[in-house]
Amino acid sequence: MSDNTLGEFLRARREAVTPTEVGLPGGGRRRTPGLRRSELATLAGISVEYLTRLEQGRDRHPSVPVLAALADALRLSADERLHLLHHFKAADGAGRLVGPCQGPPAQSVRPTVRALLDRLEPAPALVVNRLGDVLAHTNGYERLAGPIGLLDRRPPNLVRYVFADPRARAAYPDWDRVADERLAGLKLGVSREDPHVEHLVDELTLAVGAPFTDRLTTPPGPSRRTGVERLTHPEAGELRLAYETLGLSGDDNQLLIAYLPADDVTAARLDHLTGRHPGALRAVTG
Repeated sequence: MSDNTLGEFLRARREAVTPTEVGLPGGGRRRTPGLRRSELATLAGISVEYLTRLEQGRDRHPSVPVLAALADALRLSADERLHLLHHFKAADGAGRLVGPCQGPPAQSVRPTVRALLDRLEPAPALVVNRLGDVLAHTNGYERLAGPIGLLDRRPPNLVRYVFADPRARAAYPDWDRVADERLAGLKLGVSREDPHVEHLVDELTLAVGAPFTDRLTTPPGPSRRTGVERLTHPEAGELRLAYETLGLSGDDNQLLIAYLPADDVTAARLDHLTGRHPGALRAVTG
């Protein structure tokens, strides 16, 4: 088996893409199928010489932005981007992605916090770490987030779901605003050179491309701790959810996020969704 899987993957995808698929004029005689190296290099903003070194395996450590630019230029699908990430790690990129193993985000919560979540039933509520990993949640939150696919991956992650799961755009009518808010916390981690945040950023840069990186390069704004979020639920319909975000004591920057209905229609729909008696979740104003 070849040890140049990254280069072979890039070359195979280049030869599988026609000029017209990437907005270039077609026609004319070509010695190879698909795009010429010069065409892909121009689209990705890199030199032909560098692309040649990558394809031939003479350079196996490209930066994540370079690979993301190539993925965008080749119009890679979500599955193909995951393959690219796999080949990149296989080419000894994984160590650079992970970075120093210092202060890993906790993957558990204290028993008292779990007891607090139990007391919050039937309200949808969850605890997340600084990466947006969902560490614990109420049954109410499972009934809310499970049907939209947010809890499918282990561990569930709020940022990864919004950007990398195609179901998120249907779930959030205000997807652009939700995406900006989910990313606000990660931007703070990047500015502090948190290697674990940077690992997730690198993963999403390759897996998602421009919809993620374009937002990442904008100046960081404040991370909103309260507001109203619209959610289109496959069983309950459109919900308007008021949320409050509370910081938990400790060194891991864990947050507790609780949702309440923002209007009477949402209150009735949440009661039906959670199976509780009418009025168990009362609407809030604000």
